[in-house]
Amino acid sequence: MKGSESKLIKYMEGADKRFVIPVYQRNYDWMIENCKQLYDDLIKVVRNGRKNHFFGSIVSTFNPDGDNEEYQIIDGQQRLTTVSLLLLAMYNLIKQGKMVPEDKRLSDRIYEDYLVDKYQPEETRIKLKPIKNDRRAFGKLFDDEEEHIGGSNLTTNYNYFYDRIQKEEISIDQLFQAIRSLEIINIRLDTDDNPQLIFESLNSTGLDLSEGDKIRNYILMGLPAKQQEVFYEKYWNKIEENTNYQVDLFVRDYLSVKQQATPSLSKIYFTFKGYVENDELDTETLLIDLLDYARLYRILLTGKVGDKRLGSCIYRLNRLETTVTRPFFLEILRLNKEGTFSMDDVVDVFLTTENYLFRRTICELPTNQLNKIFLLLHKEVIRYDGTADNYLEKLKYALLSKKERARFPEDVEFADTFAAKQIYSMNAKNKMYILERFENFGTIEDKDVYRHFDDGDYSIEHIMPQHLTPAWADVLGDDYERIHETWLHRMANLTLTGYNSKYSNNTFIEKRDMANGFKDSGIRMNQWIGAQAQWTEEELEKRNDYVQQRALEIWAVPVTSFRPIEKQLDSCTLDDEIDLTGRKIARFAYLTMEQPVKNWAEMFESVVRLLHSEDKSVLNNLAYETDESVDLSSYVSYKKDALRGYIEIDNGIYVERNTSTWTKLSILKRLFSLYKLDASDLVFYLRDEDGTDEEEEIAGTRYELRKNFWTYALEIIREANKESGAFSNCNPVIENWMNGYFGIQGFYLCTVANFDAVRAELVFGKASSEENKKGFDIVAAHKAEIEAAIGAPLVWDRGDDKKSSKIYFTLDGVGIGKEEDWPVIARFHAKWTAKLYEAIVVPYLKPVYIAD
Repeated sequence: MKGSESKLIKYMEGADKRFVIPVYQRNYDWMIENCKQLYDDLIKVVRNGRKNHFFGSIVSTFNPDGDNEEYQIIDGQQRLTTVSLLLLAMYNLIKQGKMVPEDKRLSDRIYEDYLVDKYQPEETRIKLKPIKNDRRAFGKLFDDEEEHIGGSNLTTNYNYFYDRIQKEEISIDQLFQAIRSLEIINIRLDTDDNPQLIFESLNSTGLDLSEGDKIRNYILMGLPAKQQEVFYEKYWNKIEENTNYQVDLFVRDYLSVKQQATPSLSKIYFTFKGYVENDELDTETLLIDLLDYARLYRILLTGKVGDKRLGSCIYRLNRLETTVTRPFFLEILRLNKEGTFSMDDVVDVFLTTENYLFRRTICELPTNQLNKIFLLLHKEVIRYDGTADNYLEKLKYALLSKKERARFPEDVEFADTFAAKQIYSMNAKNKMYILERFENFGTIEDKDVYRHFDDGDYSIEHIMPQHLTPAWADVLGDDYERIHETWLHRMANLTLTGYNSKYSNNTFIEKRDMANGFKDSGIRMNQWIGAQAQWTEEELEKRNDYVQQRALEIWAVPVTSFRPIEKQLDSCTLDDEIDLTGRKIARFAYLTMEQPVKNWAEMFESVVRLLHSEDKSVLNNLAYETDESVDLSSYVSYKKDALRGYIEIDNGIYVERNTSTWTKLSILKRLFSLYKLDASDLVFYLRDEDGTDEEEEIAGTRYELRKNFWTYALEIIREANKESGAFSNCNPVIENWMNGYFGIQGFYLCTVANFDAVRAELVFGKASSEENKKGFDIVAAHKAEIEAAIGAPLVWDRGDDKKSSKIYFTLDGVGIGKEEDWPVIARFHAKWTAKLYEAIVVPYLKPVYIAD
């Protein structure tokens, strides 16, 4: 076996070379996200002036027989095939005259050196030989477009390159030079090497780098050696220490805070890399922010904080393993650190959250709701009025407003369920938690119940024993079997003791009166038990009443008088098992994007288009699937007449539209699974339960007035914003504002219509305050030029005390309460949103945030 560094292009160069993919290899399966990563890397090579970019290894066997040099590709077929697709797309674009290189011979070089042997017959001239089905699809890409095989992954990725090259983020000559920079480790096996053993060795399951290791390497490796050492000691080592060396889990929660979406554990590194590169974050600024959050994370891991109430609550939550709350709690601790939130309020938030979680556990509500609830909870609270003011009361309202499986169980449901629940049959962490709370709640003379449990000092005692003796049966009476079965494992019959083995199956009187018995116990919850004369169903019922009331005290439901000014809509996610029959949708949200819709059909079409824009291979493959037993194949086709009714998602890709709401949601769930996306990231905002029309709900109110105004104004606003398309997907709403999105995630135009004034705004509304301030500062640096171009001074609100920033212009003296003002307001919104777009977005934001 021989291995050496080589340029990929040199490895591929030569008309007489053939690259054969053995039949035992898998099909070509790189997805568009892999192609996008390669193309993004090539752009960075050009922009950063780099000479080399490592592209992995290629392992092959060499067959010198015959006229050609034939290489069997043992490992690396995905990389080799993808680069061949990219080169072929470049060649076809030049040949078709759609791209004109400076190097007039570039087309011939690509074709003759890397793709074909022009001296061979047509059927054998192509140098790359994929396995059977892939080989046919690859060969067709050399022909006219109508010959291309639409259902092939090769065709999908070829089309991606074909389209992206035409965006000219870099010139085609620069792209070729970037491909020339790709370096590989060329490993060529000798005749006595066993290819299978070599392959297994290369792909063995050794100790892989963790996601945290990859992130550390990514941040530090590109720095000069001295700076690596400085940043490691100053920041990274402290980040690792503060997160107890669980950097991957910490970064997952950090990204959840910053992006309002939780990356999968296997994609933390790539998500982090995308976050850093998309926002072009400075390394030291990033490390400072990571360390700030890591110090807050340490509090969540250890409970070491100056307030005993908070430390104890965090300790309990950690014993319950409630890590899903951490992104939300990080924001709460950040607000406290910034002085926005008092420690008393922080404690109240944590305790309220603890009560919410435990009530849900007792009532057996599904835990798969919790990730999305806590991911969006901070944003939900801020959204009521755009500030962190009165945060605690807004949080309580937000939790109390949740319905269905996201609900905060009310007192009757919780108390009845708790009293009847088989507490002893719950898992150990919950049993210990319940008994610790019953013993220590409401007193500063608390006992270290957890430590005693861990050390084996304490155990759970069944007052009426698990195995009845004749003496116990006699005390319980003729109905002793029913009483035993009903009450044995309920909280009414449970307590704590350090003397379980001594109590054994003794009678109640013996347990009560023995040394260290109930009467003599130092455990608070045994005091009432020790005062009883006997233990029958009557005492069990009395203690059951006590248990219910005590549980309501310990895990109290919060109370708040807060009510939002605007009516809030019910919400659920695609992942929720909720019957939406008869319910009406007002809008949907996916990650950081929100969009109003008229009905479920419009939502379905919008989401399918969104998914397809991210990765075209899924629908392409389904459309060309001939086996009708394949899931979803009957709903997706390249023939529109194969469907009862269709939506044209892309050129030649059609999706069935004549389905019920239930079927549409079922299709979306399965599509999210195919796209490997989290269905809980798709949120639906619903109208009222009764299903009445919105027009009936808002008749005679200010909401009706607003909707009528937006119905009048929207077409005028759309016409003025044709270039940006900012309001093209909007529908009349009942709010006093309407947002128009122009393609930079988190930034948008906003029209505001009040009763005494109106505004046109450019809003910097990403999930991260730092990102919003960065965008605002980019624009504010050109304030003089912008105001000169617009012809008027603007209001520049950086919002240092808020997450969002905005730039706006106000027109006073008009309002939507006077219908005669509507033409003036509509023209104002149309004119000024277009001005803000043309004077700010186009020259200063698009070049930074939109590569093409």
